Amino acid sequence: MRYSQLLIPTVKEVPAEAEITSHKLMIRAGLIRKVASGTYTYLPLGWRTLKKIIQIVREEMDRAGAQESIVPCLQPLELWQQTGRDQDYGETMFRIIDRHGRGNVLGPTAEEVFTFHAAAEINSYKQLPVNLYQITPKFRDEFRPRFGVLRSREFIMKDAYSFDADAESLHRSYMAMYDAYCRVFKRCGVEYVIVEAETGEMGGSGSHQFTIPCESGEDTIVYTADGSYAANLEKAAVDPLPKEPAPGAIPPAEDVFTPNVGTIEAVCGFLKTQSREMIKTLIFDARGEAVAALVRGDHELNPEKLTQALGGAHIELASPEVIERVTGAKVGFAGPVGLASRVSKLVIDHAVAGMAVGVTGANKTDYHTRNVVPGRDFLLEGDNVIVDDIRLAQPGDTRNGVPLLFKRGIEVGQVFKLGTKYSKKLGANFKDESGELHPCLMGCYGIGINRIMASAVELYNDENGIIWPITIAPFEAIVTPVNQDDPDVVRVAQEIYQKLQEAGVEVLLDDRDLRGGIKFKDADLIGIPIRVTVGKKSVVEGNVEVKRRADAQSQKVPIDQAPGKVVELIDRLKERVRV
Repeated sequence: MRYSQLLIPTVKEVPAEAEITSHKLMIRAGLIRKVASGTYTYLPLGWRTLKKIIQIVREEMDRAGAQESIVPCLQPLELWQQTGRDQDYGETMFRIIDRHGRGNVLGPTAEEVFTFHAAAEINSYKQLPVNLYQITPKFRDEFRPRFGVLRSREFIMKDAYSFDADAESLHRSYMAMYDAYCRVFKRCGVEYVIVEAETGEMGGSGSHQFTIPCESGEDTIVYTADGSYAANLEKAAVDPLPKEPAPGAIPPAEDVFTPNVGTIEAVCGFLKTQSREMIKTLIFDARGEAVAALVRGDHELNPEKLTQALGGAHIELASPEVIERVTGAKVGFAGPVGLASRVSKLVIDHAVAGMAVGVTGANKTDYHTRNVVPGRDFLLEGDNVIVDDIRLAQPGDTRNGVPLLFKRGIEVGQVFKLGTKYSKKLGANFKDESGELHPCLMGCYGIGINRIMASAVELYNDENGIIWPITIAPFEAIVTPVNQDDPDVVRVAQEIYQKLQEAGVEVLLDDRDLRGGIKFKDADLIGIPIRVTVGKKSVVEGNVEVKRRADAQSQKVPIDQAPGKVVELIDRLKERVRV
């Protein structure tokens, strides 16, 4: 294609709203334009890359035995109410009331709709296993859209849903998707790591997350240097800390007047204590039931772990009114002493259970309690008491005795074993050989198409612009005539361009009547992997310059050999990502 005929609106200035490298470069390179908060238009160059990613994903899904279909983005709210996920997603879900007063949602994902169809169409074990997928827009009303297309309100996702008769078959379906994802990311040319992950709103018994290591990523990867363990921060398990020895005889618990002192930092300053000596008591609402969670003052609660400890119950921080009703005190003064009888569940982190003594809220406004001994002053066991790992991992923690390390990353895909969470609620059943009815065992598998694109830009760039992996670059090569007013230069450039087209190369001819320096800057900015430069000197000497975008230096190649050299370089680049 000719540059002059394409809409590639590159810009020099860094957009004020862009926070990370990929967002800045995707706007500067003319790949995307913002329409409103969290919504973007993909311009021709950006759409070419997205289509390539989509095609790679489609080929690998088909190769793994999944069948492409498509369901509506506009979905009945009733389906989500049947599974309870209308509450799980809360305000993140776009809700629409139509002219007849019926509730609908713009699908953030599609478990409910695919399970609805499975319930109608699957009735026998002979129809299983089956795996259906789609590549469509999804919608989530993010509270704070940011980082360009990495956290947007509308995005493109590949989502697949498998239905199996037993656990062994489900595992085969799960691993087929797991392996397909490995091939997808290899073919897209992006580095990735696989970590254990929490299932979150999806539910289920197991999950793996595919993450691209990157300093600007919103996810945290927790791992060991010996490679024995890797998980995302929400999943990362930590070894229980050694039980603290008692510092001699501990006096009885004592309430202390702490007026207007409600935070850990403020209490520590007032009582001249350390955060690790504090016990934080957090009150949650678990669908109408009050739940209390205890973590040490220097630790952060992990909501995902707490959810799992409660059997997958959806939780939200309780309102000030609920907190005051349950504890008898205003926010900031909750404590565990006597609390087990006032809540449906008291969940205690291992580190709290291992404390010798601590300071807590007194369940009385403007008071805290010191000399609180776990097991003496509040229960560590009982019908509604759970002791578990419910905190976020942090530096200094270990897993199986090995120190944990931390790095940032961008989540680009995740696979889940859902089990029967959706099939039971929506009636997706099958009859076995004896005619007995069973719920289908399900898996679901998502890939963020936009995220692959942005992650590649985030990973591969320099001070001049993007450096695309060959398989997802909008064009594989660009021919740049420096002197557009010289007929011989234009002729040679046109001949090379035509021969590359005949060789099947996706090539862009920069036929704009601009200075060579501007053309070079644009070519580097938009990241075309290989550039062929034709100038007056090329015509005189019979050589052109061929340069890989990732290399500092170009090489001179005879004009008649230039197309073959470009094809050779493209083949080498593609070989690196072939699976």
